[in-house]
Amino acid sequence: MSAASPPGTDPAPAAIAARFVQARQAGQALPGFPGAVPQDLAAGYACQDAAIALWPDRIAGWKVGYIAPDRRDGSGDDRLVGPIFSRAVWPQAVGGNVDVPVFVGGFAAVEAEYVFRLGADAPGGKTLWTAEEALALVAALHIGIETAGSPLATINVLGPTVVVSDFGNNAGLVLGPEIADWRRRAESSLACETFIDDRSVGRGGAGSVPGGLGAALAFALGRCARRGLPLRAGMLVTTGAATGIHDILAGQQARISFGAAGELRCRAVPALSDSITP
Repeated sequence: MSAASPPGTDPAPAAIAARFVQARQAGQALPGFPGAVPQDLAAGYACQDAAIALWPDRIAGWKVGYIAPDRRDGSGDDRLVGPIFSRAVWPQAVGGNVDVPVFVGGFAAVEAEYVFRLGADAPGGKTLWTAEEALALVAALHIGIETAGSPLATINVLGPTVVVSDFGNNAGLVLGPEIADWRRRAESSLACETFIDDRSVGRGGAGSVPGGLGAALAFALGRCARRGLPLRAGMLVTTGAATGIHDILAGQQARISFGAAGELRCRAVPALSDSITP
């Protein structure tokens, strides 16, 4: 895979993207960040854009992650986004189980998620959204598990610019069923609990997402539009780790209870060559 860049462009993002993509496709860990650490989110997104261009699959949606106040840059962004690719979306019935690949020696975690499915295209020129405007585009709210993952073990330690550079630290999405009558329910009533090997590791819910679920969706709509990637009908948007970010190792199992909305399960298995490649 070539890291060549068009004349007049910075070759660094393309080279960084190529190394991350190669490592992901090989199911291998990286010993360190493959280049100079991006100094701001814009530089991180330049790497992400280059990696998206190299990845042989379509974008099925976007993960949204919160950025702690002390880790933000001058852009003012309080969140970040990363692509979720179509072949890394695993529909899951309540009570079922799914194997999810993790990078041995890299980073792997599970996150309880409330996931929007859009019912209409977002207008490409609209870059500022309110939560109310964002929610008007939604067809359904699902329960889900984000499988956060990267070949780089220190991705979260190095910070948001590095997280952004490697697909937002996303490795897939276990997509559960819709939540019935979610518009009529207070977000505080949507609760969940995460278990690793049947040990509780975190509790929370929709009310744990800063600003609420609509604020996370509004951010994704605006941030993606500013990149020339407006969201489309059918796309999925995860809203943030509702019980926290919980490390998982190959061989361990995760179970997330969403109360009356159901329970999802997954098992971490070692990523092999091409197991994360679409």
